[in-house]
Amino acid sequence: MQQASSHQHHYQHSAKPPVSRSSSWIRRSPPPSPPHKKLWGGGGGGGGGGRSRYVCRIVPLLVLTVYSIFTVVRIPSSSLVVSTADSERVERREDVEAFKTHLPSNQNNLEAREETRSPASLPCSALINGEAGGGQAAAESALCCDRSHYRSDVCYLRGDVRTDPSTSSVLLYNAPRGSAPEKVRPYTRKFEGSIMSTIDEVTIVPVVDAGSGSNGTTAGDTGKDSLRRRCDVRHPPGVPAVVFSTGGYTGNVYHEFSDGLIPLFITAQRFAGEVVFVVLEYHYWWLGRYGAVLERLTNYKVVDFRYDRRVHCFSEMIVGLRIHGELVVDPKLMPNGKGIQDFQALLHQGYSRTPSATAAAAAAQPPVPLALAAPPSRPCLRPDDHAKVAKPKLVIFIRKQNRVLLNLPHIVTACRRAGFAPHVMNLRRQTPLPAIHAALSSADAMVAVHGAAVTHFLFMRPGSVLLQIVPVGLDWAADAFYGKPAQQLGLGYLEYKVAPEESSLAAEYGVNSTVVRDPSVISSRGWWEMKKVYMDRQNVTVNIKRFGELLRSARLHLKNATACGKAASAATTTAAR
Repeated sequence: MQQASSHQHHYQHSAKPPVSRSSSWIRRSPPPSPPHKKLWGGGGGGGGGGRSRYVCRIVPLLVLTVYSIFTVVRIPSSSLVVSTADSERVERREDVEAFKTHLPSNQNNLEAREETRSPASLPCSALINGEAGGGQAAAESALCCDRSHYRSDVCYLRGDVRTDPSTSSVLLYNAPRGSAPEKVRPYTRKFEGSIMSTIDEVTIVPVVDAGSGSNGTTAGDTGKDSLRRRCDVRHPPGVPAVVFSTGGYTGNVYHEFSDGLIPLFITAQRFAGEVVFVVLEYHYWWLGRYGAVLERLTNYKVVDFRYDRRVHCFSEMIVGLRIHGELVVDPKLMPNGKGIQDFQALLHQGYSRTPSATAAAAAAQPPVPLALAAPPSRPCLRPDDHAKVAKPKLVIFIRKQNRVLLNLPHIVTACRRAGFAPHVMNLRRQTPLPAIHAALSSADAMVAVHGAAVTHFLFMRPGSVLLQIVPVGLDWAADAFYGKPAQQLGLGYLEYKVAPEESSLAAEYGVNSTVVRDPSVISSRGWWEMKKVYMDRQNVTVNIKRFGELLRSARLHLKNATACGKAASAATTTAAR
């Protein structure tokens, strides 16, 4: 499966062209003619010459003043009125100038680096994370947005919240004074303008009482309730909604986890199932593929925001998802200290159950989130058990279109010689996730060329080994997207870096070409150029001798990672003392 990842965007701004004075819509007055040397034919000496000079100065000034007044009177009144569209253009222009100079702008909400405060003067992040507490503040309506993060914008609403799918908007009635409409695209790649432009935008409309002096839409006191959209589905008080999009890169398993499921876990797990998911750009296949995960996070049916025309009413809503990075849950940023191990436990619970057991549980009672339990660690073997136990299981993921292992049979043989029992898997889009989970949750090691399929290391047990084969030009992406997250999960991580002569690009461009020897030259042209060369057109031939050394390192790690290995190491240290 093809991996699409983070992109670096460079903004180029042309210099502001000088404004030509002659292009002004107010014509400049012609300069006055120089005064004549003599007036009324006189030569003038004494006092008469002084009066003549005074008249020569005052007359042109009077003419200029009369001409200016006449010109202003002739200007149409419409020329002095700025239309709403013109006002918006002016505001956008101010935003561009603020962005150029890196100065804050009151209008530039989408690029603001500060959170909007709640009515109770709490940071918006505290409301989103559930850290605001209860009391009188919890009973007040609230509307705020946290736009301080590089990867996502998140808005929080509390009060009488109602959806309006016909206009892709959410209405907050009795909104706090000073509330203004907000727009947000609830997807976690805010930094990537090209993909964010494809995400449906949600407009949050505050509706306030008349005479409140706020910027929101007003509703009169008489018949105020009749002006509100009637609730077709009223959700229980205390059950909030979380609104997010499954558009963008959904369809690529890496982004489905990194941009979707893990941020959803970060945002929603604190509700312990008492939360409703409202999804933009909803896909039925997505629910079928990840339903086992979703039912661990919510006790309610998913709402399709675009096609469910009913008005859903909530007491609380979060629009957008929190994200901590690539395939990571940072415990320091979680109110309850949860980490990526807790997300992995949720995966294990969802995909380790048999279909019959799932059906029986569903028939017996509605789904209730269970206490998270970590997947089983690798078994501890005693020295006399090694002869009885099968060789450690190693799963090899292969690719068919690009980044293909050209000498796969030799790789399989090398794995056997190193003492592994290799299992080759050719993943397809329709491969069920429970089957992949079953293969990896029982595996001791995994070998895969850099690509989206490496994401499945999330199914592996702590203490297992991920061995990633890194083609030419993909070093940074391999480490950032998979290497570091795997280590944070508690896996042993090894890299096999493909040498220039082992890449198919050497035959295409030459082993000493810039493409092969200095990938930074191609990478500097942008992500898509790099992807076209190093991800889409490259296959690899692994050096078996060098690869065998990594396999032996993997075996050593597995031996030391077991509880028995650690106990034996401690006993040896104690005996040495």
